[in-house]
Amino acid sequence: MNLKITCIPGDGIGPEIIAEAKKVLDTVADKYGHTIQYTDILMGGASIDAYGVPLTDEAIETARAADAVLMGSIGGDTTTSPWYKLPPNLRPEAGLLAIRKALNLFANLRPAVLYSELRGACPLKEEISAAGFDMLIMRELTGGLYFGERKTVEENGVRKAVDTLVYDENEIRRIAVKGFDIAMKRRKKVTSVDKANVLDSSRLWRSVVEQVAKDYPEVALEHMLVDNCAMQLVKDPAQFDVILTENMFGDILSDEASMVTGSIGMLASASLNDTKFGLYEPSHGSAPDIAGRDIANPIATVLSAAMMLRYSFDLDREADAVEEAVRQVLKDGYRTGDIMSEGCTRTGCRQMGDLLAERIKQQ
Repeated sequence: MNLKITCIPGDGIGPEIIAEAKKVLDTVADKYGHTIQYTDILMGGASIDAYGVPLTDEAIETARAADAVLMGSIGGDTTTSPWYKLPPNLRPEAGLLAIRKALNLFANLRPAVLYSELRGACPLKEEISAAGFDMLIMRELTGGLYFGERKTVEENGVRKAVDTLVYDENEIRRIAVKGFDIAMKRRKKVTSVDKANVLDSSRLWRSVVEQVAKDYPEVALEHMLVDNCAMQLVKDPAQFDVILTENMFGDILSDEASMVTGSIGMLASASLNDTKFGLYEPSHGSAPDIAGRDIANPIATVLSAAMMLRYSFDLDREADAVEEAVRQVLKDGYRTGDIMSEGCTRTGCRQMGDLLAERIKQQ
């Protein structure tokens, strides 16, 4: 298979971690008989420096012509960078919002995995972390409270703000289908999270999810209220496989789930549209303070590349190989500085990429 991938190295540590993800992808391609066509584009601060805007129309069209997009990181130091003296619509992060909108990326996937070798970093009690967990939060990304009508008015001398939470059944159905499709690639369980005891939008959400579930008899569906889900994430995270939820709930729950893993440097993410197309990126930021020092952790970006192989190209065997390489490197005791612990061997960004590539070759 020929994989057409647009890469956005971005800012800060972005170019370094993208280079290592490419190294791993090239190793996979060599081992399994694929070819890869990379095209790099600028976004964020790098694009501002070159073109005066965080994302050009030409860059969008290049991304649209690819099968998938792999991104490093966007932005800089918000207190010192001249990028943040610009109007909000011209700052680096505006490029990310623009590409999501242009490519209709409505489904956000945030895995939260606790590797056995990193259980010491988990902030939960040992009897909870000992069970480990491997969940994926599927968040609707373009609807709900964040995109509804809003206004602030003054009535009888009192300021009043209104935010509108709107979903229609088509928006719910398309994210539910994505969630069930992905559950079929995992452990075949969906936990749909809502607030159906209070909100009409949640009652519609629950109804549509139940309709979609009829097309997936192999997938077990359960409903859970969002407040209970927030408690269960710290009480028994091992119970979850795919958590399917709307925009605001997903925003909050995905951050909670990322914290219980103990290391944001290990967390991948993806944003998908209604085809196989997706944008894949690490959950962490650009870390400008360590840029260019060969100490960044590339694993989140490498795991994002594994998600790309799985969800945009249906190359499950190849994705498994990348994820197994990560487990083996951790088991062998290699760590970048952010996940370093006593008795392990410290590596840099480039060496971690080399180690991961070598483990794939050995499989």
